[in-house]
Amino acid sequence: MSQYSPQGFRMLPTGVKHLLIINLLFYLAAMVFREALHIDLDEWLALFYIGSDHFRPWQYITYMFMHANFSHILFNMFALWMFGYILENYWGTKRFLIFYLICGIGAGIVHTAVIGLTSLPVLNAINDYAASPSPDALIQICNEYFHNIINPRWVAEVTNAWRSGASGDFGYETTSALMQLYNERIIGVPTVGASGAVYGILLAFGMMFPEERIYLYFMVPIKAKWFVIGYAAIELFTGVTGTQDGVAHFAHLGGMLAGLIMILMWRKKERDSHWNY
Repeated sequence: MSQYSPQGFRMLPTGVKHLLIINLLFYLAAMVFREALHIDLDEWLALFYIGSDHFRPWQYITYMFMHANFSHILFNMFALWMFGYILENYWGTKRFLIFYLICGIGAGIVHTAVIGLTSLPVLNAINDYAASPSPDALIQICNEYFHNIINPRWVAEVTNAWRSGASGDFGYETTSALMQLYNERIIGVPTVGASGAVYGILLAFGMMFPEERIYLYFMVPIKAKWFVIGYAAIELFTGVTGTQDGVAHFAHLGGMLAGLIMILMWRKKERDSHWNY
């Protein structure tokens, strides 16, 4: 893929510059709407799971321009510039922007697919509980699926009242509470950030320039190919083990996967075009 920008090498090429500006504008708009108008743009522009009431199709694009806080956008934009300007100079603006957007969309698709796979057992367990509720069943489902979400004191109070014969439809009330937690805290958590697209850019850099040295913390040199492999391994480990909550690890991996597929497709197309001559 030896497509070079006809304008020559630039430290801030058109595509990267516009992405930086758009991300900054989205970030500032979200702050203004939240502080001045008390409107949370995340409800419309962040990515929600397809089963959520807040899901909208355009979120697969808009979510990658939303960020949680200043450090979040600062890290992503620095990484976008650090690796992106080299790739854009190498590929050209059009190919770079297509690659970036596809990686971001692919990251969102993988992320929602993983949520669907991991949340299905929770939904099935709630349905089973609703069919046969009891204090022991409530304790079991809370310990197994909601231990990081639900307050143990609430579980103790409800089960004690249930066993004491206090009045109330505890089966219906607890099922409703579990479904509300499922909708709000499991499938209702929005995803924001350019990290999926940026991880795709990182993978592309490692594939295009595998021997180039990257300096960790500006001191320790490591070849780009090992840097990318290391980051992918860390994301896979933390995603599977759940050792770092609040980070969409599989979205990062999804961005890398989408980038890998695109690069392999481009390489195959170029090999086929050479054979045709």
